[in-house]
This record gives sequence, C-alpha cells and structure tokens, in this order.
Amino acid sequence: PVATVASCCILLHPILVISRKVEDDEYEDGTTNQNWVLAPKTQDTDVTLILNKLLREYDKKLRPDIGIKPTVIDVDIYVNSIGPVSSINMEYQIDIFFAQTWTDSRLRFNSTMKILTLNSNMVGLIWIPDTIFRNSKTAEAHWITTPNQLLRIWNDGKILYTLRLTINAECQLQLHNFPMDEHSCPLIFSSYGYPKEEMIYRWRKNSVEAADQKSWRLYQFDFMGLRNTSEIVKTSAGDYVVMTIYFDLSRRMGYFTIQTYIPCILTVVLSWVSFWIKKDATPARTALGITTVLTMTTLSTIARKSLPRVSYVTAMDLFVTVCFLFVFAALMEYATLNYYSKHFPKRNQHIPAVITLNNAMYWQDFEDACVYECLDGKDCQSFFCCYEECKSGSWRRGRIHIDILELDSYSRVFFPTSFLLFNLVYWVGYLYL
Repeated sequence: PVATVASCCILLHPILVISRKVEDDEYEDGTTNQNWVLAPKTQDTDVTLILNKLLREYDKKLRPDIGIKPTVIDVDIYVNSIGPVSSINMEYQIDIFFAQTWTDSRLRFNSTMKILTLNSNMVGLIWIPDTIFRNSKTAEAHWITTPNQLLRIWNDGKILYTLRLTINAECQLQLHNFPMDEHSCPLIFSSYGYPKEEMIYRWRKNSVEAADQKSWRLYQFDFMGLRNTSEIVKTSAGDYVVMTIYFDLSRRMGYFTIQTYIPCILTVVLSWVSFWIKKDATPARTALGITTVLTMTTLSTIARKSLPRVSYVTAMDLFVTVCFLFVFAALMEYATLNYYSKHFPKRNQHIPAVITLNNAMYWQDFEDACVYECLDGKDCQSFFCCYEECKSGSWRRGRIHIDILELDSYSRVFFPTSFLLFNLVYWVGYLYL
C-alpha cells in the first residue's frame, strides 16, 4: 500500500506542477490570474435582496403611473449600417441599436449602488414598452452569443432598455427620375396599443447617430443625411404618437452609365454608318439597320430588369425609347431612299460608256433621258416637281426644295444634330432642373 501511495504521488506531481504554473503564468494581456477581484458576497446578497424586494409585488402587466399620467418614453437610435436597398422589392435593410428610457416609480430602491446593470433575463420580469415598427416587412433581434439586450435600473426608478435589431423596412421609391432619383426612406415606429393619453414618445437631444459609412452596403446609393420627426396619427382606436426617421439617399449613376447609357449612344452612332454606305449596297445597309434595332431591343430589356414593373415612364425608359426611335428611323431612311431611287431615278444620271476614237479608248458620260416626262417649265430635281402646282402653288412658296434622292446627305447632318440636341435637353433637364 505504501508503494501504491508513493506511485500515485509521483504520477500526480507533474499535474500539480502544471496547474501551479498555469495559475502563476500571466495572460496575454499582461494580467495575472490573481488580479481578478470578485464582488463581495455581501454586495451580491444586497443586489439579490433589492431585486427580490422590487419584484415581490410588481405587476408587469401594468404600465408605470397607470391612471395618473402618460408614460414618457425617450428614444435614442444608433445606426450601425444601412443597405442594401432593393428597388424591385421597394425595401431597404437597416441595422440599429434601439434604446428606450422611461421612469417606473415601482422600481426605486435605496442602496449604495446607484445603477443595476442586468442582462436579458430581467427583461421578461418588468414592464417594457410595446413598440412596433410600422413599416417593417421583417425584423430580427440578434441572439448570438446571447440575446443582444441591455437593462439598467437607476435607484430613482429610471430604466434604460436597449436591443439590437436588423429590419427590412418598406420604402416606396418614386422612380420617375430613375436612375437620377433621390429618396427619403423612412423608419416609422410607435406604440401598438397605448394611445397618446397613456404613452408619449419623444426624441432626446442628438438622439439619432450613425456609424462610419465605410461598412455600409448601399452600393448604388450615396447617403445624404437623416432627419427625425414626430407626429400624431389619428386612427379609429385613438390618437397615437408616431416617430419617424428619414434616411436621404441619392442614386449613383455609374453602373447604369456603363451598362445602359453608353451602349445605347454607341448603338445610335453605329446606325449612322449606313448614311456613308452606297445606296446600292442593299445587303450591307439592311443588315446594319436590323442589327442595331435588335441591339436596342436587347438593351431595353436589360435596362428594365433592375426596375419593378411600374406603369409610368422613367428617365431611363425615355432615353432608351428615343435611342430606339433614332435607330429605327435610320433603317426607315434607307427603305425610303431605296424605294424612291428605284421608282423615281434622277433625270440627270450620268452613264459612263466606252467609245473608240482613232484606235484609243475614251470614257464619256452620256446623259440619260428622264424616265418620265415632266410638265413644261417644271423642275424635275425638286421634291414633287412633276406636279402642276410645284412651281406656282402657294404651298410651295418660301419652302425649301428637297431632293429625296439626296436623303443620305441630309441624314448625315440631321441625325447627329437632333440626337445631340436631345441629349442636351435630357441631361440638363434631369440633372439640373
């Protein structure tokens, strides 16, 4: 037996040495195990007695000062982050610390301790405001690693209750100026059951603060600021105090400039190449026109994917539609030119022919006869020139004579000029007016 005890002591010796070493070693932050100071047992007992005494006859179903005066709730909000904002779902996400402060005279106590800081276990034992977020679609409280709730009780009965929330709130975006739109997305809250005669909310000074915006997920938006308001809303159940925070957002245009505006402009410019191709090159001009029209159709479809199915015309819809009309007009211009060149050719077309003179080859231009006879004194190169009223009719006086067979020459000037004018009016109107 003596040998057995001795062997056990030998085996336990390393464990005791390691244990003693751990106790004597310093922690990584430079503190030692001996520096931890526990609260005196008498103080623990004092706090336990205080809480037991406070809750002994406490009825959490009744609000403070019921039947005497309204309960005043002071509100503070700290915004951790905003975003993302969904234009399709008309909502945005926000992460906040929501703090409410009120006074409950039933929780006054006399002690050397001025404040009792308690965890979430105490929250369900006292009365707390029935605050709801009126425009929230979904809301989630944070529970990792413990419920993110804080409860503090002062000796005069003042209570501070905070919790962390992530809310998907509704924001009715007005997209008439999309993608140059600005919005004020609200976060609205009030009491669910207590009208203003029983519960009053009020903002404290500097009650809304925001964290650093570097970690926010706004992506397409810039945060322009926030403002808070309070109002009385009349309902069939009574008049309620409603508190609102507005977050002002301005959309960034970079993504839509790259994905929609620049491709649309380049497609319109590409359609003008047709004006410099000979009108006899029907396959080339037709293929170019159809390709640009189909490209604009695809761009129009892609541009609409980032929008809800609103019934009104947005700024982007207007731009894409006008670009589509320019491309389609370029295709129709060639169709018109091709039709008139086949049915109403120029009278003074010059046909090159080869003749032999003194055994030498020469090129000579022969003037082709007009395919149709013009009336006496009429100009066959004027637009609608072969009608009797062409020269003397009053509708023709002071008007410009247009040769439709020179339509390409006119289009080279008209299309770029009108498109440039449209862009000038469009961008000035939406960005500055």
